[in-house]
Amino acid sequence: MRTPAINSKVIATLPIFCCVMLACGFVWAVRQPAWTMPLVLGVIAGGLVDLDNGLTGRVQNIVLTALAFSFSSLLVQTMLGTGLPFIVTMTALTFLFTVLGALGLRYRTIAFGALAVATYTTLAYAPQTPWFLNPLLILCGTLLYSSVTLCLHVVFPHRPVQDSMAAAFAELGGYFDAKAAFFDPDEAEWLEDGPRLALARQNTAVINAFNQCRSALFYRMRGQHRHPRTARMLRLYFIAQDVHERISSTHADYRELAESLKNTDLIFRIHRLLELQGQACRDVASSLRADMPYAYSARLQRAMMGCQQSLRVHAQSRQAEQADQAEQGGRADQLHALQRLMDNLAGIDYQLSHIESAADAAFGENSDKTRIAAQEQDGPLLHALRAMRGQLNMRSPVFRHAVRLSLVVALSCTVVELLHLNLGYWILLTALFVCQPNYSATRSRVNQRIGGTIAGVLVGSVVPWFTPTVETKLGIIVLTTTLFFLMRNYKYSWSTFFITIQALTSLSLMGVDIYAAMPVRIIDTITGAAIAWAAVHFLWPDWRYLSLPASASASIASNGAYLERIISQLENGVDDDVAYRSVRRLAHEKAAALSSAISDMSSQPGRHSPQMQGAGLNLLKTSYALIGYISALGAYRSQIAQEARQEASAAGQPPQTQPSPAAPETPEAAAAPQALQAPEAQAFTPLFFDTARQTAQLLQALPGLDDSAFAAASERIQSGVRALRARVQGRRPNSVLWQQLSLITRQLAPCRQMLKSMTPPSEAGPTAPLQKP
Repeated sequence: MRTPAINSKVIATLPIFCCVMLACGFVWAVRQPAWTMPLVLGVIAGGLVDLDNGLTGRVQNIVLTALAFSFSSLLVQTMLGTGLPFIVTMTALTFLFTVLGALGLRYRTIAFGALAVATYTTLAYAPQTPWFLNPLLILCGTLLYSSVTLCLHVVFPHRPVQDSMAAAFAELGGYFDAKAAFFDPDEAEWLEDGPRLALARQNTAVINAFNQCRSALFYRMRGQHRHPRTARMLRLYFIAQDVHERISSTHADYRELAESLKNTDLIFRIHRLLELQGQACRDVASSLRADMPYAYSARLQRAMMGCQQSLRVHAQSRQAEQADQAEQGGRADQLHALQRLMDNLAGIDYQLSHIESAADAAFGENSDKTRIAAQEQDGPLLHALRAMRGQLNMRSPVFRHAVRLSLVVALSCTVVELLHLNLGYWILLTALFVCQPNYSATRSRVNQRIGGTIAGVLVGSVVPWFTPTVETKLGIIVLTTTLFFLMRNYKYSWSTFFITIQALTSLSLMGVDIYAAMPVRIIDTITGAAIAWAAVHFLWPDWRYLSLPASASASIASNGAYLERIISQLENGVDDDVAYRSVRRLAHEKAAALSSAISDMSSQPGRHSPQMQGAGLNLLKTSYALIGYISALGAYRSQIAQEARQEASAAGQPPQTQPSPAAPETPEAAAAPQALQAPEAQAFTPLFFDTARQTAQLLQALPGLDDSAFAAASERIQSGVRALRARVQGRRPNSVLWQQLSLITRQLAPCRQMLKSMTPPSEAGPTAPLQKP
């Protein structure tokens, strides 16, 4: 059925609103207000473990969730009030459920939900109620939420992937805006600072949005045949990836380009075109959210034509001005770079203008070209358990966090039991939700949790004056629980604010004096937050500066793998298969991880030297410059085919018809390697492939090389680049390939220098062997 034009956040909160409304209606009908807390907590727990999946996958998740929640709640309910056995039980459950997180996203989510249910059971405990009642009500609340989400999935099966795709195009629009800043001639001197870091942050947002799309699509593509809506979303996903590769391409040094073009209208036209294309991406996102066709902008078309005309005029004026042959060669290289930039922008324009007119049929069948990789493979449980054995050591971050969180839970329970604190398990709840695997996330949650709790208590203190009846209190619970879910992924402090009001109102329905509970809530929250902060600060702290060299090395090595895959396709034929898309995605993910590590270092003052953070920032900028130059080669793959046909036609010679054995069946893809096999390219092509492959291998081995090995490998590469310059022979494909490879090799020394400055000599690895030509 047609998806209504409703805000995605509103649709996401519909299940929780309906479930809490039904739960409160049931409590009101049977006149048992004391049942409100366990029933609503069960609904909340169900929402915490809700994962997007296909119909079969959702049913499997519901079964696993019901089993885990029943086991956890019944065990804790049985052990409550026993002192030491209860502490041991909670500690063991925490360790077990946290370690299960290593098995994959499904098990990690359900395991955390089961741990939350164990804590909810302690909060809803009342000595006068039968032992089975609280676990039963919590399970009923969870099953109620699961049933409602299952019904909504049947009605709107494709809405999650459509919302994810809209978010991806919206973030892509932001990337265009960040890239447009590089074509502001008045800011040329500061391009290496603010604009490049802003581009890195926006690239991280784009990659995260792409991963969300990939996950949503994966669960809907397991069959041989796909729903037409899924096929369309898959086509849009591939379009977004192609657009991202094109817009992330870098064809020249932007500072030199801005300085050269600052007195022309071309740079201003490119800036305007990028902003319009960014707005077009946001328009695509809006059309997806409204479930309406996207209308290509005539203004964008005119801007594209104006840019192309301006480039032609600029090229003619430059050719007329240059009389010196050497200077003319330099200008020709810049004109080639500008033409490649315009080709990329034209390719993006073509994708945007044909979003609604392209056919979806080719994406309806399962093949390697239309297959995507899952973000995490959740295999059979027995296989996952065998794979988990490798995580049972202190080198594993998951195992360290399991031990840390277990100690946090043990200390929290011990404090409650020894001091006989009434409602003291709020300490446990706070510590459990605040304690995160890394220091930065925990510190952020500590501040937001305390602030949200204090604000919630202050507001909650006046709520009873306006809600004297059971009905109005149930209404407050419906409202605050819904707002809690609406805010929990966007503003943690606001979600804490609303859940605090909900908790106080639920206690009021249970007959607890909330004015006596208010200071307890604040003290318990501060105590739990302090325990969580102390744990991540003193127990195997995840200081980002310690992992920065590894993150930087992984980012550079992934760029090398990306370059190697591109060279292979230039040699054997273009094919946007899952292997190529995966290596490209991995390069961007590793760059995003490096950006995240450097960002987290700013919240860990005093733990690293300013020189290390400065080196990290410089390496981040260099890494994104490197991936931009490599992406330009990736975007250029298909263009070679077109230029090959044009040159063959101009020479009166048909292109070769014998395809490469590894080439795809499409004519464009088959022509790509043939372009590099033309007679006039024979002297250039073997040396280019050899030098480019050496560069890719050096990037992958860079972290493990000593100075002499790097110097020798770098000198061989630079010699090859200099020899290539003499073999360009005026051919535009040769000039473009040489120019991009030259830009890539210029980043080798800076990458090496910054990696060396971040890695102490005692930690430097052994020299990695390089394959010599």
